[in-house]
Amino acid sequence: MTKKLSEFSALTFDCYGTLIDWESGIWDAFQPLLHNNNRSDIDRKSALDAFAQIESAQQAATPDMLYPQILSTVHQSFTRQFKLKTSSELDTAFGNSVPFWPAFPDTADALRQLQKHFKLVILSNVNRQGFAASNRKLGVTFDAIFTAEDIGSYKPDTRNFDYMFDRLKTDLEILPGDILHTAQSLFHDHTPAKNLGLTCVWIDRQNLSLSENWGATARVAQRPKVDYMFPSLQAMADEVENEA
Repeated sequence: MTKKLSEFSALTFDCYGTLIDWESGIWDAFQPLLHNNNRSDIDRKSALDAFAQIESAQQAATPDMLYPQILSTVHQSFTRQFKLKTSSELDTAFGNSVPFWPAFPDTADALRQLQKHFKLVILSNVNRQGFAASNRKLGVTFDAIFTAEDIGSYKPDTRNFDYMFDRLKTDLEILPGDILHTAQSLFHDHTPAKNLGLTCVWIDRQNLSLSENWGATARVAQRPKVDYMFPSLQAMADEVENEA
């Protein structure tokens, strides 16, 4: 039987897609390229779908590459796929776009509510500098932050979760059974997390549970069975308050 939300002691978060609206950020960051090429035929859905496929392949191929370089390389691959002209300036600007990606409107308030009940932990597929810029929009101080730069690989690689388990046990005496892994991406987070036996909360911001709206995340052949699902982080925070 699944425990109540309030019976766990730690929330481990994916950041981008869950706390930060990376899809809007990515789409905004593509605009200079599309404008310079006068390409109005590439819409948000097709751009994000292409990004999802290119980014996941690049992260798997170069797990030790820092995230700004991942993004810059993705931008170059995107231009080749859509037959666009780019420049080093455009590639670099896209690579450095993470600090400009907005937080979801509910994120800061919801995190402050959740912090009253849980340790808050980040497990993110970016670099330390990129997350630090995003963190300024999130309204809380996290109890631990683990990035791909720290680990040397990108989710869905289970090394990222193993690293987090080791550090949480050593630093905060938090065991996997104490963790609620809270994320939007089935590909990056829920599939590996469930394979490792974690209890998972799906923040289904895309309404993917009732659609095929995969957005900027790669598709999975079989959707994992999550333990809890909410349409927003605020909805989750409200449920925790109701339990308490």
